[in-house]
Amino acid sequence: MSTNNKGNPWALVPFVVFLILFIGSGVITRDFYSFPVIVAIAIASATALAMNRKESFNQKVEIFCKGAGDSNIMLMVIIFLLAGAFSEVANGMGAVESTVNLALSVFPQNLLMVGIFIIACFISLSMGTSMGTIVALAPIGVGISEQTDISLALSMAAVIGGAMFGDNLSFISDTTIAAVRTQGTKMKDKFKVNFFIVLPAAIITCVILGFLTMGEQAAISQHSYNWVKILPYLCVLITALAGVNVFLVLSIGIVFAGSIGLADGSYQLMGVIQKMGDGMAGMYEISFLAILIAGMVSVIKHNGGIDYLLHVVTRNSKSRKGAEFSIAGLVGLTNLSTANNTISIIIAGPLAKNISEKYGIDPRKSASLLDVFACCIQGLIPYGAQLLVAAGVAQISPVSILPYSFYPVLIGICGVIAILIGFPRFSGSEEKKHTS
Repeated sequence: MSTNNKGNPWALVPFVVFLILFIGSGVITRDFYSFPVIVAIAIASATALAMNRKESFNQKVEIFCKGAGDSNIMLMVIIFLLAGAFSEVANGMGAVESTVNLALSVFPQNLLMVGIFIIACFISLSMGTSMGTIVALAPIGVGISEQTDISLALSMAAVIGGAMFGDNLSFISDTTIAAVRTQGTKMKDKFKVNFFIVLPAAIITCVILGFLTMGEQAAISQHSYNWVKILPYLCVLITALAGVNVFLVLSIGIVFAGSIGLADGSYQLMGVIQKMGDGMAGMYEISFLAILIAGMVSVIKHNGGIDYLLHVVTRNSKSRKGAEFSIAGLVGLTNLSTANNTISIIIAGPLAKNISEKYGIDPRKSASLLDVFACCIQGLIPYGAQLLVAAGVAQISPVSILPYSFYPVLIGICGVIAILIGFPRFSGSEEKKHTS
């Protein structure tokens, strides 16, 4: 255990073990998803429990379990499960299909790339998953490219950019849930701060896509849609923005989507229940990862590892801006190492919380920085799941998408500018309220 504020670097060995297992297996197999991340975390956690002979094994297990069972972690897990249930029930009754078809019928045929980007923004904001958005829209992007001179890489980049918009902002996105819970703020408050940081990036992306595809048209066949099926998404967005408790928001969304599905014959009662189960099951891995990571970090913190990281990351930080750059760099490097923005936030979150408390950074800002820079990196790494899936659908190299990845680059730039100019500026009473 650390006896001074510089901490103990040896306590970070479990992190090193995790990175060696995850990155090493990825380099050797050329597949960063070949080694199950939950196994890597489990081995790293076992390493943490094996260290520090000054403590009995029972004491270390107690520390691990207290960290893993922290109320914030348990709340995060429950929200993960409810978010998964809502997303699956809404998707199963045709909400995504109706949303896509409605949007395609609205956008002019000479602005389809802009349209695809905006559709991806709304769907990912509604579904809370970038991967689900890419799977739904990538085939449409490929079809547009086949009918025009628009490159497949540009089309996939537009889909990925819009998907990362919602991944960063959605109330039911696992990245948002992780950022909010680790920083101790509210989703509504984080959304308001985060939205105004990235809004310029979305607008500039639309302008760039419109300019690059000017004059290109594609005949998109019109498919039917039912606006009623879109209502559950709108309900969740509106109630969340209104400040309704997230448990109620997601519960209402599940009941609403299920009721519409039952009314129009999309579901039988057991079908709704099975979809809820499937959605929750899809969140099992990230839930157990959150629990294991929290337990491991608790042991590392007890042994002085977090104190050491805090000392190293902030030793050159003389101001709040420097500390904010430290948070951005920390989550960015973690994301490069794990190729998963949610895991990177869960790992970096506790340290970011310590930094924000030390330098008086508002938790809304620290949560936004975690989410913005994690999504920025995730949208740019060619070995990340988002680029790999889109490239697989289009049958192109993920590297070829990078020159057109305007939105991920722009949100990183907007995040840097927000730090430099101190945006947003909170009133003294607001800041005291959210840091107390």
